[in-house]
Amino acid sequence: MMTDGVLSRGLFGVSTSGNFSTLCPNGSKWVWEGLGECAQDGRDMASIYLGLLSILCFMVSSLPQYYSSCKTGNMDSALSIWFLLLWLGGDGCNLVGSFLADQLPLQTYTAVYYVMADLTMLALYLYYMTKNRMRQRRMVLHVAGVACVLGFTSSLVHLPGSGAQQEVIPSEFRSRALLSTSDLSVIKAFSPKEIIGFSIGSVSSVLYLCSRLPQMYTNYKRKSTEGVSYFLFALVMLGNSTYGLSVLLKNPDEGQGEKSYMIHHLPWLIGSLGTLSLDVIISFQFLIYRKAKEEVGSSHGETAPLIGS
Repeated sequence: MMTDGVLSRGLFGVSTSGNFSTLCPNGSKWVWEGLGECAQDGRDMASIYLGLLSILCFMVSSLPQYYSSCKTGNMDSALSIWFLLLWLGGDGCNLVGSFLADQLPLQTYTAVYYVMADLTMLALYLYYMTKNRMRQRRMVLHVAGVACVLGFTSSLVHLPGSGAQQEVIPSEFRSRALLSTSDLSVIKAFSPKEIIGFSIGSVSSVLYLCSRLPQMYTNYKRKSTEGVSYFLFALVMLGNSTYGLSVLLKNPDEGQGEKSYMIHHLPWLIGSLGTLSLDVIISFQFLIYRKAKEEVGSSHGETAPLIGS
């Protein structure tokens, strides 16, 4: 669709109504028809390919964690619930912000999958949490039954039933100001819809950054990453890298400068590249705790023959 000679975006990208050769001269037809985006040169095509690779990485990233959860059954203790909830909140804001701020079509497609994958992982978490708690309650009932039998037969000591009470440790997280929009008026005026989308995108980036902190604390507290799939974070890092590069390589729309383009996509870039830096820290946790576990195992192996002799 042309508005005063300028190509406009629809809900999932540029509007494809009209003559392709007029609206997107020298562009790729399959990108135009399949993705609703105008790719006219090598830079645009590199952005498309990186964006598709990003979606592929994010699609595959959840599978190793699903497998690890089904294998170990300790997903509720290995992963932090705040990590999953903040991640879901960030992805939800990312999806709404992508719609309102007219982001690239591939960003919107990726955001839709984010939310679906997060809901699946949260459902698995709740399933194993419920299953493990029921198992713990059965153990408590068995112990209480044995105690009652012993108390009845001995008739010496009255053993009052004691209820197991789970300890809840509240976690507090402080959010910090991420973006300042006071100087953005010199770039390009935002429409009311874009302001809302930009604000929601900024909230999304803050939630993304905060989501890693509970998992980092959980790993530190347990001194272990057992039950957490490293491939989840490795593929997410690869996905965030290709996602950020895809946004950076895309040519600005007609009539929009590079600086204005960067400002309009800044929350999403900070959300992806900022999360990437925190995932690197989590990767170091995997290395440190795995190395410590191997050292403990080797020390047991060296002392075993001495004890046996």
